Amino acid sequence: MMLRKIFAVIGGIVVANLIIFLVEAVDHMIYPMPDGVTYEKVEAFRKYVQELPVEAKVIVIFGYAFAAFSAGFVSTRIAKDRKPYCAIFCGAVLLSVIILNFTMLPTPTWMWICGLAAPFLVFPGYKMALTKSTV
Repeated sequence: MMLRKIFAVIGGIVVANLIIFLVEAVDHMIYPMPDGVTYEKVEAFRKYVQELPVEAKVIVIFGYAFAAFSAGFVSTRIAKDRKPYCAIFCGAVLLSVIILNFTMLPTPTWMWICGLAAPFLVFPGYKMALTKSTV
């Protein structure tokens, strides 16, 4: 039983990371980095992030929100437990990653507010996973 819950949390976090990776990859295709800017050139990358349009930042927040919802859903389905502990743990991990990411990059206040709220979407994901018929 405990092993199933561990795999549930790992599964939820893996799904969340995959979603965030894919959404941010699409974001970078829409808003590519200028020539000479790489992740290794920290100051140039910070400037690039700071100058991104609002739409690009909204896409990132959408990714976090969808990742949290999905993590809550997947972890609850794998755990086969009516208690929300696995979903909550996934949300806590996502919250930690979001805080770390936002402290390292120039992030506007509205993005902090939305980003800190996004992990709480594990709860609707958890609730949906409990229903008998999900689409």
